[in-house]
Amino acid sequence: MNASNPAASPHVWKFFRTGGLEQVLLESAEDLRHLGELDQKLWVALSCPVRGLEIDERTLALIDTDHDGRIRVPELLAAVGWAVARLRDPAVLLNGGEALPVDAIAREGADGALLHAAARRLVTRPGRPAGLPAEALTVDDVADLTKLFAGDACNGDGVVPPEAVEDPVVQALVRDILATVGGTLDRSGAQGVTAAQAAAFQQEIAAHAAWHEAGAAPGVLPLGDGTGAAVAAVRAVRGKVEDYFARCRLAAFDARALAALNRSEADYQAVAAKELAAGTAEVAAFPLARVAAGAPLPLAEGVNPAWVGALAELRRAAVTPLLGAAKTTLTEDEWRGLTAALAGHEAWLERKAGGVVEKLGPARVRALAAGLGRRDLEALIARDLSHAAEFQALGDVARLVRYARDLRTLLRNFVNFADFYARDRQAVFQAGRLFLDSRSTSLCVRVDGPNPLAAMSKAYIAYCQCTRAGSPPLTIAACFTQGDSDYLFVGRHGVFYDRQGRDWDAVITSIVENPISIRQAFWAPYKKFIRFVEEQVAKRAAAADGAAQARMAGTAEQVAQLDKAKPEPAPKKVDVGAVAAIGVAITGAISALTLILGYVFGMKAWQYPLVLLGLITVVSGPSMIIAWLKLRQRTLGPILEGSGWAVNGRVKINLPLGTALTDMAQLPPRAERLLNDPYEDKDAARRTRRLVIVLVLLVLAGLAILVRWDRLHRGHYFWQAPTQVAG
Repeated sequence: MNASNPAASPHVWKFFRTGGLEQVLLESAEDLRHLGELDQKLWVALSCPVRGLEIDERTLALIDTDHDGRIRVPELLAAVGWAVARLRDPAVLLNGGEALPVDAIAREGADGALLHAAARRLVTRPGRPAGLPAEALTVDDVADLTKLFAGDACNGDGVVPPEAVEDPVVQALVRDILATVGGTLDRSGAQGVTAAQAAAFQQEIAAHAAWHEAGAAPGVLPLGDGTGAAVAAVRAVRGKVEDYFARCRLAAFDARALAALNRSEADYQAVAAKELAAGTAEVAAFPLARVAAGAPLPLAEGVNPAWVGALAELRRAAVTPLLGAAKTTLTEDEWRGLTAALAGHEAWLERKAGGVVEKLGPARVRALAAGLGRRDLEALIARDLSHAAEFQALGDVARLVRYARDLRTLLRNFVNFADFYARDRQAVFQAGRLFLDSRSTSLCVRVDGPNPLAAMSKAYIAYCQCTRAGSPPLTIAACFTQGDSDYLFVGRHGVFYDRQGRDWDAVITSIVENPISIRQAFWAPYKKFIRFVEEQVAKRAAAADGAAQARMAGTAEQVAQLDKAKPEPAPKKVDVGAVAAIGVAITGAISALTLILGYVFGMKAWQYPLVLLGLITVVSGPSMIIAWLKLRQRTLGPILEGSGWAVNGRVKINLPLGTALTDMAQLPPRAERLLNDPYEDKDAARRTRRLVIVLVLLVLAGLAILVRWDRLHRGHYFWQAPTQVAG
């Protein structure tokens, strides 16, 4: 493959131009065979996500061999190459049909024969649902292979579940392995064991059996079967007994420490203030018995209540068998001798091996160590593995059926964007259709959230949060490519229909502002002017209302102060300079108005429409030019970046495509309109008609005045030739 030098490929490629984008045309088996030779700079996309697309995610997961959640060019080429090598005519992949004929599978070679046999087995299996093609396979045939493997004792995965074993001895062995070492999921969906797990189990059995044999050595069981209980009793109190004798030695060293070693009265008062129980942690922390120099440890009387039971068990299980039933106290030397007598057993316990199988019991461990059922299980696993190639072929058939159905769709949305520009289908990244503000848009892309790069698309994007009962919420980026943005704002609600026809509640959460259409750009300055006037009028009304309130307050205050004499206000002096300035301003305004009217009345009648057109151009022209430039630059790539795509080509959204992506509300053909609105404001309509009539009359009167003016000053009308004056 030489993806960097397209001239190195002998294959002749065809390209088509759609929406201003040159795209490769995939129409033959040779195109698929040589796809790896196509320069990647000519691919429209270089990677896409596995999730969030309108294509079976299980198919995409098969292509995503590194399982990173993205499909890249090498993975797609590997999938195409794998499928091409296993089909008699790879052009089947370009059909995108729901069914793959069995005869379309190549039979050459051992792999081909196995693959064809596996396909034949699937299509002729007992219990195949009626209505499926007789000589072809669909995704329904391979959707759940576990059902096909459920009846097979050997399915090639090297895993043997207990249900697949007839011999009760071997079946019990398999269950023991599952209960101790663990198992692996079989293709049938049941838990079973592998050769590695069986070997690990036998190692544990052998180690545990050897450890048990070592337990019969001299000194390991000084009390016979009661040795274990004795060691357990010693271990339960060892820490507290060692603590007691250490305290006694310290008391013998210095009698002054005796009070502290037995805990202070304050410690007992703190415990006594609480609700007492024999086994509480505070009581258990006190010494086993009263500490004194050289004092033995009592085993019955004068014992810490929290340790009475443990010391009684020590006496029963260890002291009585080793030192006699008459012993009610224990000196430090006797304690040392007792622990030394049990040290061999404790050392044996420390060397315990194969503990994972200990719960099976010594008798079962000895039987399994002798090889009970081992060879039969190994033979079953080997026989299962001998069918690996056959059952691997079934998995390959399932993969091939999915590729035959879905690869065409993926190629038409990866190598080129033919589906996006097609009129009869949608691209895999188009999630559905959003209905909002008397229009619907089909360019809705599932995204994780607003993307800062989306503004580079030069498209008007409304990010919407979509919710539906029983489904996790999703976020879409909806592009509006027709109409205007007057009533698109954050918080506006709509309805989103996904590709399965399910409806979702949608609400706009953020907006990326860009021009939607040339028509919107034309009216934008006038709408801004009207909004500005409305805002100024509102501000003026608010100011006037505030002034009126202030005057009313002032009048009320004056009425309240009528009984109090006020000094006469001094007469205001006339500011001569201010009067002169006002006069100059009025004179200048009149002069300017006279000059403008002189120009206006000095023009010819046919020039007035041109002046009006020029004014409109001056006002709307810049907005329209900016909108036209941005609409020419609209592209899909930055929008798809928010959902994990790496778009290589400049996928433009020109005006015709934008018109196709967003539908405006229109009445159906031959629809009847009933205009008798019972809630029509007839007074307002009557005033509007009168205003229009007055404006028309004023325009006509103005034209008549201009024509008459032209006749008086020129001696002829502008449409007549000048009158020749005799000399």
